Amino acid sequence: MMAPMSLTSPLWKESETGSGTLLLRAEVRAEDTWDLAPLYTDDAAWEAEFQAVRTEFGGIADFRGRLGTDASTLRDAMEFDKSVSMRMEQLNQYAALRVTEDSSNGESLTRESRLQALFTRVGEAFSYISPEIMEIPDEVFERFLSDPVLSDWTIPLRKLRRLKAHTLHAREERLLALASASLQGHQETFSQLTNVDMKFGELADSEGRTRTLTQSSFSSFLEDGSPEVRRGAFKQFYAEFTDHQFALASSFASSVRSDVFHARARNYPSALEAALFHDDVPVAVYDNLIGSVHSHLEPLYRYYSLRKRLLKLPEIHPYDTFVPLVPEFRVRISFDEAIEKVCGALTPLGDDYVATLREGLAERRWCDRYENKGKRSGAFSYGTYSSPPYIMMNYKEDVFSDVYTLAHEAGHSMHTWFSQRNQSYQNYHYPIFLAEVASTFNECLLTDHLLRQTEDRRMRAFIISRQLNDIRSTLYRQTMFAEFEREVHAIEERDEALTLESFKKVYRALLERYFGPDVVLDPELDLECLRIPHFYNAFYVYKYATGLSAAIALSQAVQESGDAGGYLAFLKSGGSRFPIETLKAAGVDMGTPEPVDTALELFARRVGELEELLA
Repeated sequence: MMAPMSLTSPLWKESETGSGTLLLRAEVRAEDTWDLAPLYTDDAAWEAEFQAVRTEFGGIADFRGRLGTDASTLRDAMEFDKSVSMRMEQLNQYAALRVTEDSSNGESLTRESRLQALFTRVGEAFSYISPEIMEIPDEVFERFLSDPVLSDWTIPLRKLRRLKAHTLHAREERLLALASASLQGHQETFSQLTNVDMKFGELADSEGRTRTLTQSSFSSFLEDGSPEVRRGAFKQFYAEFTDHQFALASSFASSVRSDVFHARARNYPSALEAALFHDDVPVAVYDNLIGSVHSHLEPLYRYYSLRKRLLKLPEIHPYDTFVPLVPEFRVRISFDEAIEKVCGALTPLGDDYVATLREGLAERRWCDRYENKGKRSGAFSYGTYSSPPYIMMNYKEDVFSDVYTLAHEAGHSMHTWFSQRNQSYQNYHYPIFLAEVASTFNECLLTDHLLRQTEDRRMRAFIISRQLNDIRSTLYRQTMFAEFEREVHAIEERDEALTLESFKKVYRALLERYFGPDVVLDPELDLECLRIPHFYNAFYVYKYATGLSAAIALSQAVQESGDAGGYLAFLKSGGSRFPIETLKAAGVDMGTPEPVDTALELFARRVGELEELLA
């Protein structure tokens, strides 16, 4: 293994190791928590609003059977829907954030459960709206939209009307709604099987510590410096999947069949087209992504060969591709220092962006900063139309990657902040396709900012290695997953058998293509396709790859031109346009291979830089 990185740059402060006990939620300093008062002053205020909504939402029934009467009636119904939706959104945000703080808090769990029951009742009461709007004759609908009373609703109503050919009659829609839980039961089966029933045993790491092998700790074992530990974790982990492979294959096959059923029931040509239709994403975008990656596999093979040489392995396996090539810094960066590093990286976006973010994080308590007992793991950003765009972190001062996590979540939050202030409620919701652009864009600026601030070879190698891992896992790997989803759904649509063997056969061919000639593929890896939770939300993972590609293209354009106007317009547009149109207006045409090619060319350049730095 390589020697620890030097710390000669003023970017870093040396870290001290230490241990401590997690604080109870009540023991956490208020200034380290988010301030939920802009939502509700306390639980009693939430309860009062909950009761008010529960009493008032039934008023939507007054519009039933009348939506095609005139434009004013339709407007009034949409405004009532909007009012209830905004209130439910805020109720949900508060309930969810309180559970996040401490998932063992009984009051918070009860609050969330009661709200979910109300969501079901509200959804049923409002379910007639979409089918009834679809039944309005085309000429009448167009006349309604030309009436000024509906000017604020033109965009969402046209988006809704696009679904007309795929919306069933009210009775059929009700049947599909009633059957939804049954048709999606495979997802719960998969979750219970992999997260509860399956047991992976214990394993000693390279420091001799015996640890429990779980779905979460598996990645930690794969980052261990010992090849023997990595191999042992891989074999032990997949032994359990081998024991449950037929049940997992059956569950996944049911999920694919459900996707195809829904697509056919709603008159879509395929499950893929059904998934892309809501965002108005052409199938060509999906296919272009896969095609571009296929034409840029050589740099990925080169990267794996570099790994093999640097790690001094006689042969490299997929379980050797996660261990860091450059050890993480032993540094300590306080949360306030992380704010300044992130804000410094984002200066190309202008004073308004940076000042708003700094104030939100440092003064307005947008972020719940540190881990406490019972707090949810990971990180996320969660904003609603009338609230701050809150961020949940489990920030650790000696984990350098947490600075990147803060930049990532800040991208989401500022996307929400700009959208809130520039769009109406009905147009501010931006789709996932766009959300991943804003978050990874910030990471791109942070990487370039850090590289500009240091000439230390190992520090640069560390930063570049991190970016290579991100592109590999987000662009290459997620595209492989996207190709697998396309292939297995096509099998079902050809009325061929979906079996354990057919899944393994398709996945093995993709493994061989994406890992190349230098990587030894263990037979157990064929079962990886049965452990990816995202496959139960079909045709979702490609958005990670396209989002990163767009972010890289946009970040390069902003830094080269010094003009962030197009990018800021992208943030402000929210969901007022479909994602491909929104990105094209910002200067990135996802209808062509160019953005993906740009990202893959960056990967190739970074591989060359890393080879030189670590020669």
